[in-house]
Parts: sequence; structure tokens; C-alpha cells
Amino acid sequence: MSDTRRRVKVYTLNEDRQWDDRGTGHVSSTYVERLKGMSLLVRAESDGSLLLESKINPNTAYQKQQDTLIVWSEAENYDLALSFQEKAGCDEIWEKICQVQGKDPSVEVTQDPIDESEEERFEEMPETSNLIDLPTCELDKLEEIADLVTSVLSSPIRREKLALALENEGYIKKLLQLFQTCENLDNTEGLHHLYEIIRGILFLNKATLFEVMFSDECIMDVVGCLEYDPALAQPKRHREFLTKTAKFKEVIPITDSELRQKIHQTYRVQYIQDVILPTPSVFEDNFLSTLTSFIFFNKVEIVSMLQEDEKFLSEVFAQLTDEATDDDKRRELVNFFKEFCAFSQTLQPQNRDAFFKTLANLGILPALEIVMGMDDLQVRAAATDIFSYLVEFSPSMVREFVMQEVQQSDDDILLINVVIEQMICDTDPELGGAVQLMGLLRTLIDPENMLATANVRTCKWKTEKSEFLNFFYNHCMQVLTAPLLANTSEDKPDKDAGIGSPKESTICPDNYQTAQLLALILELLTFCVEHHTYHIKNYIMNKDLLRRVLILMNSKHTFLALCALRFMRRIIGLKDEFYNRYIIKGNLFEPVINALLDNGTRYNLLNSAIIELFEFVRVEDIKSLTAHIVDNFYKALESIEYVQTFKGLKTKYEQEKDRQSQKLNSVPSILRSNRFRRDTRALEEDEELWFNEDEEEEGEAVVPPVEKSKAEDDFPDSYEKFMETKKAKESEDKENLPKRTSVGGFKFTFSHSGSSANGANSANSKSVAAQTPPAGSNGSSSKNTSLSATVTSTKGSLIGLVDYPDDEDEEEEEDTSPRKRPRLGS
Repeated sequence: MSDTRRRVKVYTLNEDRQWDDRGTGHVSSTYVERLKGMSLLVRAESDGSLLLESKINPNTAYQKQQDTLIVWSEAENYDLALSFQEKAGCDEIWEKICQVQGKDPSVEVTQDPIDESEEERFEEMPETSNLIDLPTCELDKLEEIADLVTSVLSSPIRREKLALALENEGYIKKLLQLFQTCENLDNTEGLHHLYEIIRGILFLNKATLFEVMFSDECIMDVVGCLEYDPALAQPKRHREFLTKTAKFKEVIPITDSELRQKIHQTYRVQYIQDVILPTPSVFEDNFLSTLTSFIFFNKVEIVSMLQEDEKFLSEVFAQLTDEATDDDKRRELVNFFKEFCAFSQTLQPQNRDAFFKTLANLGILPALEIVMGMDDLQVRAAATDIFSYLVEFSPSMVREFVMQEVQQSDDDILLINVVIEQMICDTDPELGGAVQLMGLLRTLIDPENMLATANVRTCKWKTEKSEFLNFFYNHCMQVLTAPLLANTSEDKPDKDAGIGSPKESTICPDNYQTAQLLALILELLTFCVEHHTYHIKNYIMNKDLLRRVLILMNSKHTFLALCALRFMRRIIGLKDEFYNRYIIKGNLFEPVINALLDNGTRYNLLNSAIIELFEFVRVEDIKSLTAHIVDNFYKALESIEYVQTFKGLKTKYEQEKDRQSQKLNSVPSILRSNRFRRDTRALEEDEELWFNEDEEEEGEAVVPPVEKSKAEDDFPDSYEKFMETKKAKESEDKENLPKRTSVGGFKFTFSHSGSSANGANSANSKSVAAQTPPAGSNGSSSKNTSLSATVTSTKGSLIGLVDYPDDEDEEEEEDTSPRKRPRLGS
């Protein structure tokens, strides 16, 4: 048989039931000697010495745990474990073990707790016969009992036998009587033994024993035994906490005694698991699995019993929303619902759906709207937790509620506005509550989430998306941005100030908590830029929001300056010419460049983030922004030589200037060609053919007509007036090319009808053909309009009207440009 070597760690269980690491080596399964049979050999990595030699015994119970562990008991009190570096190694050795024992490798334990021969033997025994002879339950036998319980834990078969013996003889209750005796006598040694015994019985992992130990009669004595850990100098006072500190409060009297008892039991058992018992090691992860299941099913039962009691829940909701309810009572009611929702997470999905629908029908959301606006911090925190359960369960349910209430309520008391106000007013210095609420808001305004939660009918999610976003931007966005606008209202940058001029006066976000809040708001707004397209675009244009955000570049808190920069970076990342023209018009690169210069030679995150923004403009070849940056800021930036970004921008800018100059210079020779003199009708037919072919070739590169018109319709009137003024200004500057705009940027305004159809990727498409109708109108009429406008502006000259396809230089330019230029002619 071939020798298989796998890297592994060897562990042994010591007397304190702690796993000792014996070393790392390579394990192999091989025949050592013919008579010895197959053995597991582990040799140390360091010197090749033998760490372990263990014969694979056909009757030994091997356990496979967590895909990389094999655990077994070698002798009476000698437990071993192999921890493999990878799952494949564990699987390979496990197959060898199963092969020797004649077992299927899919099993996790090679030997059943009671094999067939043992079962036959048990059948022959009287029912009252003990499987393990338990010592008499007396004080002087406690040490012997403790040793017995501890010794069986490593063997599944012996654990099973001991559990049956303890159950049949009512042994646990006798042990707990001895505990009371030891405590009365201050018998410390006996109490330490009882700790080991009770802890060991818990690790037997038997539900039938748990039913006895966690009964009302026994559970407090079990907790008492677990107080006397021998490793502690003084016993813990768990019973005192459970009986005096942790008091059970019935917000509404529970008439069902079984339900009340189940609630008490669940709390105490959960306390035993979470507080009293030590965290199981990686090799003991299954020791308390039945205890976890015990708690789980108790919670399921509690939720089901409460949910079925409609009278109880109705009364809770009535008192929760009643103005006459005092603050202490309301706090208890909210905490009850918080626990109730937490328990509901144990339900199966279909039962959880029914649970939350029951709460929705009873009015959980209107109730939350009331309690989230209260002054009590504990009430608000608990209400936030309940709200998070609801949003996680069904964002659509929450959205539907807030859109319905807008028809009946003022904006100030809308649920989402209450949530936003709680986020803004969080008094926690670290804004823990605000962070949680921001995450919930993000879930509610996520369009992908809307799609996922309403995928039954396509039209439904579209309606939800458009309606909810319209609602949010009309009724909630001004509440969200209020702190941002308030903290940037007085110190707007002077557009006429030069680069390197003194910074504006220090702004309010010098306060750390305010800076944190503004950073959260900016994070949410950045998310909106990525996912909400024209809704957030309208808002940014109307409020001149980017200018206000960039004021925060002056904050002494670098994390806030980075948030402002990230907001601008997301906008530029969209490569939307509406945004680009807005940035150019407002000279909005100036605060960013001032921050870069103020940062000096420091190599930090702010420096890297600003450089990356400009590098993106260079790599993506955003011509309008490149021209604006080079024309206005290159003198201030040319000394920065540790990166080639700014020199690269200058190179791109000059290449574009040369390219446009070559186009202009090549036109007169082309005009002398006889091919230009064609019938007007033939010209229109060629244009029509070209448009049809171009749309087929470029596919999605062409801006869809619907999106184009929708985007233009969505912009505010003030922005359209600005664009009309800008176009009129540009038409006056066409004769002197290139020419500086009012804000210092170059624009490439050539009398070339092709550029008017160049789509959103051309920086100058709108400025050249000011009268060009939106894309989506007839190609010929668009072309003729552009043609006539151009002829008028060039005083009758036809310079630049034709771009012949047989010009090799220009064909190369077309290949490298992101979008084809319209051509006249075949």
C-alpha cells in the first residue's frame, strides 16, 4: 500500500481537559509490520523524530470534525487529535481509517455509540441493570464520581452508558442534595468535585438529562454547583444575579403559566451557556450542540405561543402607542418587542414571514414612528433595533408604509425623516446609532434591493423604484443634507481667488463628532451618485451641492476631506458631460488642487487619493476636464514631478490641440475636390445611410434616445438657462481657436458638423451646435440644422464641413477615439 504523507498537528488531552500541542509533522498511513497491521505515523517536521505511532484499531471510535480534525481515544484516559492543514489530507487519512474498519467514509463517527453486539447484550439484561456501576451518592464518594464522569467524555459509547445510568437512577437529584449539604457545611473540596461532576454531565450532551437539570426544581442548584470552579479563588455569584439583579418583567400579565415557565427557563439556560460555561475548544464544538438546540427550540416555542395569543399582542400595541402610558412602562414594552423580534430569528422562513406580517397588521411601523422620536435613549435604541429587523426582513414593506403615510402626515413626522433625525441627533461620541441607521437608510434607498424584493412582476419594481425615489428626494433629502448645508453655508470659496490663495476661514466640522456625522451623510450621498442617476443629478445641480461639499476639503479632519473628495471622484467617474460642464463652470477643481498643494510633500492617503482622481481623468481621456485642468492649473502643478500624471495631462491636451489643428488645416485641400459638389438629395441619403450603419456598428455606444431626452428633461430650469447662455457665448468665440472661456477652460469649438453628433463623450458637442435638437430626432434634419447653423457662424464659408473617409490620418484618429464621428459622403 502506498505511503500517504500529509502535514498535521498532534494534540493530546491533559488531565485538566485542555488540549496540548505535541508538535507539527507529517502523518502517513502505512503497514509498519505485517502482524501490526495499518498504523498512523507522524514524524516531526524539524528532525524527523516519531511524534506518534497509533495502530488503527477496528473497534476504536474515530470522529471526524470540521473537515480537518480526527479525534479518538487511544486508551482509558488518553485522547488524541490530528489537526490537518487542509481538508484533502484529512479526507485521505479518514478513508484509510474507514477502510480498516470497514466503514463508509461519509460517516463522521466510525463506531456507533452502541454497536450491535452491545445491543444484543443489553437486551439480555434486565431493564433495571446499570450500564455503568455508579458509586453510591455520598460525600466521601464525590472524588470517585468526578473521576468517572471526566473519564467517559472522550468515548461516545461510554458517554451514552453513563447518561443512561444517571437517568435511570435519578442520580442528578441526589447529587444536588449533596450540593446543599456541602454548601451548608462549607465543604469546599466537595463543592469543587460537584463543579466537575455537573460540568461533565452537561458535556454528556443529552437532552433527557437537560430536562431534569433545567427544571424549576433543579436549575438554581445546578447554577450553584457551577459557581465553585476550582480555578477561582472565590466562587462566582451567579444565583444572586439571576434572582436579584435580573428580574423578570411582565409588560402585560402572562396568564399562561407554561409560557411564563418557558421564558424563565430559556433565560437561565442561555445564561449558563453564555456566561458560566467556558467557551468550548475547537475539539469540543459538538459537546454542547444539544444545549444549543434546547435553547433554540425553547425560543421557537415562546414566539409561537405569543404570536397565537392575539389578545396579548393587541394589548401590548395599544399601551405602546397610548400617550397616557408612562415612560418606564413604555421602555419595558419596547424592550419586550426587541426581545420578541430577536427570538423570531429562530423561526423557519415561512414562519418568520407570518410573524412579521402579524406585527405589520397590528401596526408595528406607526408605533415605531412614535417611540423613535422619544427622548429616552434606551427606548430609541431598542426601537432602532426593532426597525433594523423589519428592514432586514422586508424593505418593500417599510417603503410601502412611508409612501402611504406621506398622504396623511407632514414631512416632519414621516418615519424615514424621524430615522434621519435620530441619525443626525445621535449623542454617542462614536455615533454608533447613527452608523446603524445610515446602513438601514442605505438598504431602503438601494434600487437593487427594490428589484430583488419585487421581482414577481417587472412593472411592479419599476413603479416602486420611481415612486419611492421621487418620494425620498421630494420629502426626505433636504432633511438628510441639512447638516451638510448648514456647516458649509458661510464660507463658500471665492471663484476669483487664485491657486494657493489663503484658505477660507475654519469651518464648523473642526468638531470631531460633527465631522463624523458629515462623513456619514457624504457616504450616503456618494451611494446615491452611483445608484440614483438623474434624481441625485437634479439635486446636486439645484443645490450647487458639489461646491458646498468641497468646502469640507478645508477640514482639519483628513477623513472628512477624503469623504468630500470621494464624492467628487464618484461624480467624475460617471464621465457624464453634464457633471463635467458643471464642474468646469464652477471652477470646482480649485479646492482639490489647493488641498493637494497644502498637503505639501507629505505622502499620505489624501495625496494618493487626489493624484488618483487626476490620473483617472488622464487615463480615461476626459477631454473637457483635461483642457480645463491644464489651462487653469498647470502652472501650479508642473513642479509636481514624483508622478507623471500632470505632465501626462499636458501631453494629452497638446495632442488634442494638434489633432484639431490638423483637421482645420486639411479642410481647404479637401474642398477643392470635385467629390464635394454633390446633389443635396444625395447628400441627405448618404447621411441617412451613415446614421443607420453607425447605430448598428456601435450598438450601446450610442446614447439611447429615451435616456437622453429623459436626462435633459430632468434638469432644472436654472441649469438650462445657464447652458443657453454658455452656448451663445461659445458661438461668439468660434473664430479664434482655441479660446479661453469665462472660467479659464479651453474648448474645442470647430465648424465641423460631425462633432455635433458626437454624443455625450465629446466635450464640445453641445457648444458647437447650439441649435442641434436632442439625439433621437431624425438624422437628416439634425444634420441640416447643424449645417445651416455652422454656415451662418462661418459667414458663408464651407470650411470643415466634410470629413472624407479616405484620409488615412483621420481614419487612425477615428480608431483611437471612443466614438465615431459622423461623416458626409460614402
